[in-house]
Amino acid sequence: MSTAPTTTATRLDLPPLRLGGITVNTPVVLAPMAGITNTAFRRLCREYGGGLYVSEMVTSRALVERNPESLRIISHDEDELVRSVQLYGVDPKTVGAAVRILVEEDRADHIDLNFGCPVPKVTRKGGGAALPWKIDLFTSIVQTAVREASRGNIPLTIKMRKGIDEDHLTFREAGKIARDAGVAAVALHGRTASQFYSGKADWNAIAELRESLPDIPVLGNGDIWSAEDAISMVRETGVDGVVIGRGCQGRPWLFGDLMNAFEGSDERHRPGLGQVADTVYRHAELLVDTFGNEMMALRDIRKHMAWYFKGYVVGGDLRAALATVPTLEVLRGLLDQLDRTSPYPGADAEGPRGRAGSPKRTALPERWLEARQLNADQQADIAAAEVDVSGG
Repeated sequence: MSTAPTTTATRLDLPPLRLGGITVNTPVVLAPMAGITNTAFRRLCREYGGGLYVSEMVTSRALVERNPESLRIISHDEDELVRSVQLYGVDPKTVGAAVRILVEEDRADHIDLNFGCPVPKVTRKGGGAALPWKIDLFTSIVQTAVREASRGNIPLTIKMRKGIDEDHLTFREAGKIARDAGVAAVALHGRTASQFYSGKADWNAIAELRESLPDIPVLGNGDIWSAEDAISMVRETGVDGVVIGRGCQGRPWLFGDLMNAFEGSDERHRPGLGQVADTVYRHAELLVDTFGNEMMALRDIRKHMAWYFKGYVVGGDLRAALATVPTLEVLRGLLDQLDRTSPYPGADAEGPRGRAGSPKRTALPERWLEARQLNADQQADIAAAEVDVSGG
């Protein structure tokens, strides 16, 4: 894939990220994204650059119940050096049992807990980004998970948001509780649940958390669309590494740019249309391997098309056909219709991607905000939040 230099060389003297006994030489983490960060996409990203590549989020209850889809989600390729799994859960016992499975059955080398999901069907049950508001529940889950992970010397980290909204922030207390419980690192997405993905990520909050937790790594997440954005975040916040979510959708080569930036190189990937087409086809082939089913794989690749071809000259009819592609053979024919000599379109191919949503009041259980501790009714209902959704 062709590369082009930026106007100024930049070097970040950022040391490797250390999570327990794991050393991540390029301090970059692929954020878990439902339906995105499966083995196929993780392989594509790994081929461009180093980092820690986390699997799609799996619910603790589904894992404990041996749900076949959950077991597929936590599977890793043999050459994934660090098998990283993200869990979601709201019941300490269930989360502990899920971590125990990962440890005792040697299914993971790193475990992350999700406290950042803003999806209404999760938050209205008290899960995701709503959960740290209840200090007793949050503390119990993190302490239990760390204890179980430590039995196998597996580092456990957490990923969270600033809070429910600007009037109900939780990241300060949650960060200190997690640190005191023995987590290996804390990642903060600089938005509240009510923002969803809209507006601008609050890097000042990330800097505040970094300053308040000098004894563990703090990672920053939000609005990193390029290597230059990552450089800016590190310089403005002092974080020990960055977490990449939507910025890599349709751009697995972003991890190559990030590795170059952290190694002091000013080379950046600027793929022409032919190179993008080749990546799309390879992605589809890898998805066939992942799912073992061509129909499922091609259905999955469809959502990636708009991201891959953002800013490129692709006709409307062809875009529509790519968004409904049924087989590898048809995909090959459609990609062959592209002008492979078309160059990288520049800024039109960069910047935000994916749906940002709009700010809205976060759905919460009844009387959730009245106290920082669970009441009896909430204690009885909280387990209902364990559903098969992801985000954050």
